[in-house]
Amino acid sequence: QVQLVESGGGLVQPGGSLRLSCTASRSIFSFYYMGWYRQAPGKQREQVAGLAAGGITIYADSVKGRFTISGDNTKNTVSLQMNNLKPEDTAVYYCKARQTGGSDYWGKGTLVTVSS
Repeated sequence: QVQLVESGGGLVQPGGSLRLSCTASRSIFSFYYMGWYRQAPGKQREQVAGLAAGGITIYADSVKGRFTISGDNTKNTVSLQMNNLKPEDTAVYYCKARQTGGSDYWGKGTLVTVSS
């Protein structure tokens, strides 16, 4: 069973930065996709950023130019650097990993609150 543990959430003022980390219980090379999703109160979960095999990255339009996803296999970690945060970025952020064959794994989430 794969475990994903998110960390790095918290309260930050608009314009500030946070770095989220997702640590997996096995090498991130064992997944062909890892990504960050978020869910704000009353809204559906949405994809924020993804990292696919070969180093391909994808971003939601709402975070392009502000968020950066990266992987560190030495630490079994995928990180999300979030800059110039806005109140609308407030949400619970989840890490997801997908293995070949389609099995998906989710972390329990970390709360990001952007407020003055």
